[in-house]
Parts: sequence; C-alpha cells; structure tokens
Amino acid sequence: MIVKPQKPLHWAIVGGGMLGLTLAHRMSAQGHHVSLIEAGDQLGGLTSVWELGSVTWEKHYHVILLSDSRLRNLLQEVQLEDQLKWVETKTGFFTDGQMYSMSDTKEFLTFPPLKFIEKIRLGGTIFYASKIRNWKRLEKIPVTKWLKRWSGKGTFEKIWMPLLRAKLGDAYEVTSASFIWAAISRMYKARRSGLKKEMFGYVRGGYRTIIQRMASILSERNVPVLTGHAIRRVQKNADGKFTIDFADQPSQEFDRVIMTTPSTVIEKACVDLTDDERSRLGSTQYLGIVNASMLVDKPVSPYYVTNITDGWVPMTAVIEMSNIVDREETDQKSLIYLPKYVPAGDPLFEKSDEEIRESFLTAMEKMHPEFSRDDVSAFRIARARNVMAIPTLEYSKSLPEQTSSVPGLYLVNSAYITKGNLNVNETIQIAEDAMDGCLKAELANHKVGVATR
Repeated sequence: MIVKPQKPLHWAIVGGGMLGLTLAHRMSAQGHHVSLIEAGDQLGGLTSVWELGSVTWEKHYHVILLSDSRLRNLLQEVQLEDQLKWVETKTGFFTDGQMYSMSDTKEFLTFPPLKFIEKIRLGGTIFYASKIRNWKRLEKIPVTKWLKRWSGKGTFEKIWMPLLRAKLGDAYEVTSASFIWAAISRMYKARRSGLKKEMFGYVRGGYRTIIQRMASILSERNVPVLTGHAIRRVQKNADGKFTIDFADQPSQEFDRVIMTTPSTVIEKACVDLTDDERSRLGSTQYLGIVNASMLVDKPVSPYYVTNITDGWVPMTAVIEMSNIVDREETDQKSLIYLPKYVPAGDPLFEKSDEEIRESFLTAMEKMHPEFSRDDVSAFRIARARNVMAIPTLEYSKSLPEQTSSVPGLYLVNSAYITKGNLNVNETIQIAEDAMDGCLKAELANHKVGVATR
C-alpha cells in the first residue's frame, strides 16, 4: 500500500470581500492552491475604502464589538490585535423633532417619549431577546407580531416600527422576528453589563489596514489576487474542470469554485445549477444602501449613532464615526455617515448625487440647528444594491445547499447568515463554518492524499 499525494487542486474563490479574503487566508495557510477573484478594482467589498477629501477611509461604516470573537481572532492571527483601540460610546435618539440621549440606565428610564410601563416593556423585550437561544422558532413569527406581543402597541409604534421602517423600508412587513433578535443579541453583548456601557473598537487606519495586511500575507504565499475580473459565466467542462468567463479578461480554468458573491450574481452566472437552486437563489430579497460620507470641520453630536424615528428624515441614522475614531485619523475633522437602507430595486438608487446631498443636508440642518453645510469640506455617496439578504419567514429553509448539485461548486456567501445580521464577524463565521462543513471533506482529501495500490 503506497500513499500517493493527490495532485493539488486549483480553487477559485469568487468575491474579494472579507468572506473571500478569510477563505483565501485560511485555505492558503493549509497549503491549498487558491486564486482570489474580485470584480472591483480593489479588495474589501463592503469594507473597501475610498478617498474622502483629505481622508482615506471606508465607504461604509464599520465597528468592532467586544463580542466579535471571530474577527478579533483573525486580527490576532494577522498580528493586528495590538492596533485595536476601544472607546466608550453614546447613543442618541431623534424622536418627535427632539434629540435625546439613551446611553445609560438613567437616560433609558427618563426617556420622555415613552411612558414608564412602555420603558419597562421595552427593556424587558431587549433582555428577553438576549436570552433566547432557539432562534429558529423566531423565523416562523413576523417581527411586527413578536414586538407588539412583548413590547406592546405603544412602544412598537413609537420606537420599533420607525426603526424597522428606517432599516428595512416596507420589507419589515415580511421580515421574521429572527432579525430583531439577532440585532438585539449582538448589541446587548457589546455592553459590559445590561444597559450600561457600550465599548466599540476599530483598527488604526481602519479596514484599509486589515485588507492591506491580509493581501500582503496572500502575496507572501503566492496567492494570485485578480481584481477587475467581473465574472459572466461559470460552467463545468466535460473533463470536470470549471471555465470562468470574465467580462473584460480572458477566461480561466479551475478545478473547484467557491462563490461568495450575492445570490443574484450566482443565480445568473452558474449555469449548471438546477432550476430549483437557481429559483431559490433568485428569490433571495436583498436590502441595499445609499450611504453618504462627509467630513465636517467640527463635531455635530456626542453620539456614535443617532437613531431616527421621525418619518420625515430621509436617512436611517446619523453615524458620527469620529466619536470612535481618533480625529488624527480624519485630518482633525468629523467623519459622519448618513445611511439610508432600501430594497435593492428602490428608486433612491436612481436619484442623482446632488438630489441626495440636498435632501440629507437639509435634514441635518433641521435636526441640528448648529450644523452648517458651510462646514462640510467633503461629501461623497456610495451605493450598494445587494448588501444584506432579508430574513423573511422561515428564511433558512429557503436556501439551497452550500454543496451545490454541481460537484466542485460551492455556495458560501453572506446569505447563509441565518442566526445573525450582516456584519464582518458574521461573514468570517460563514467562512470558518464552510471550512468545517461543506468544504471539509474535499480539503482534507486533497491535503493528505489518498491510499492507492
């Protein structure tokens, strides 16, 4: 009996966001031959960076929570944990035309828009949700029904419904209670004890530092990183290999393919999937974002996030990143994000930058009388249609298997986040779960070889 090592497989990982980067990092560390393929001109996906005036930072806002163990472990692996900086943050609410702080227990108990009994029920809902472990049963319950049951009609109408509309648009009507459970669970874990302190963190230099470090490690391992390679078609050949056709680059062949792109892209590109698989992928409803970034000469508020419950405000929230990130990182200016979450087909995506800018800045002037657009030194708008798969009723049952019907083709994207909401920690967990799940047998087989006579 002679153990003959298998010929190394050449894996294509399609999608260069944090999920694809993590897979490439993990697999190359085990000695597998991988190529990382990204449609855009840089790695990072939703964590990618751009220039905003004199500052280079992420197009979309991100923070690290104390409870983000997967992300923190990854940072330790790539020797960036010592670059983490933790900051105690505050939370604001803009309700009925007024700004309120809700950053500690006292402020929660004295929050004017809610009656005492409504505050008790709101706090009870948050505490109860944080203790739930059987999240799958929540997939069967509409989020509106669950919140009304536990928080009551008054709290739902004053707090929960405006927040759901702001975050999900009309899609909140088809969203399951697992969505709010996941959001509460993550944020609750971020606090040291109950409703007391929030500690958020970031790596110095932001995700640019993280992406550059991971790209450097891949380069040291001779991993090809192909940016500017938008895929058009993935097809399996008669010899068992896959041909990937690109929009503006020559086709290439691979032994195995892992798709980390949105389900809508997989459904169109992977032509060998069954009708049922493509139907399941194509029926995934995505939430998108239109997100404005601006640099302001002086701070606007003391809050990292200002939640907005007034329907006339066009933004979902105000994220004042400079209440976490040291202003030395942002040229001594305040970095503020003005996000609006909308379904992928929302007309807002078609509005001009100037229309959106005028709408958002006008709202800021009304919310913050001391704010002046004359203090805005830079303003840019990012759009992304396929950000988060909306967790509809019994969502986890609607997903196709990650090991597809096409041998050697694997589906490992963020749509498989079923017990959490989209964030970097969850995408890393999807990558790691795939390594221990759908990819495990094949990776093991081609790492150690098989016995042959």
